Amino acid sequence: MVYPPRCTVCGGLVETDFGLCGPCWRDTPFISGQVCNLCGTPLPPGPDAPDDLLTCDDCLAVPRPWDAGRAALRYSGNGRKLVLALKHGDRHDMVRPAAVWMARAAKPLLRPDTLIAPVPLHWMRLLSRRYNQAALLARAVAGQTGRPHCPDLLIRPRATPSLGGLGRDARFATLEGTIRVHPRRRMRIAGRHILLVDDVMTSGATFSAATEACLAAGAAGVDILVLARAAKDP
Repeated sequence: MVYPPRCTVCGGLVETDFGLCGPCWRDTPFISGQVCNLCGTPLPPGPDAPDDLLTCDDCLAVPRPWDAGRAALRYSGNGRKLVLALKHGDRHDMVRPAAVWMARAAKPLLRPDTLIAPVPLHWMRLLSRRYNQAALLARAVAGQTGRPHCPDLLIRPRATPSLGGLGRDARFATLEGTIRVHPRRRMRIAGRHILLVDDVMTSGATFSAATEACLAAGAAGVDILVLARAAKDP
């Protein structure tokens, strides 16, 4: 009665905690139907094909070192609002519903030996932001899927400038070699399938750097999972 449940997006009254009201649910760009197997971006309807053969134009143009990827939302409209509120607005209450949506999207990627890990932040960025939203999401997704997670599997020993405004090639060049496996966690990665988690994917440069670090340390394979994928409308 004192703190009635509120819509995660607009703050309107809802029936349960951590939910969306009817209009916000309708206007939130959940991804469904045919998707790119490498990044999860929605694809226009077409002839039925095996999921592992469906690939978007971006993933055809840029080789991806990971095996498969999924996203819960498109990074537009309410999807963008949710990501920005989580990343910059201290809206930790969004982690719980986001993890439910992400766990649902991740079902085709999960294996018995899957280890979930977040994309890391450099310690200076972590101090300024006070938390790593990818780590919050990874922990919650692990709870939803029953898979183990390692919050410090990867580290970012070198600070990089903001990627905002950079083109695709500049993003990849900036992030090359900037992510490594934590020396004390190498034994957890050898022979395992790793599911890397982040809040949003744009060019895929960050995921590429993280994937290459995992593979170099002996991972059997790497998949990726994001709350939102920046993509063109299908």
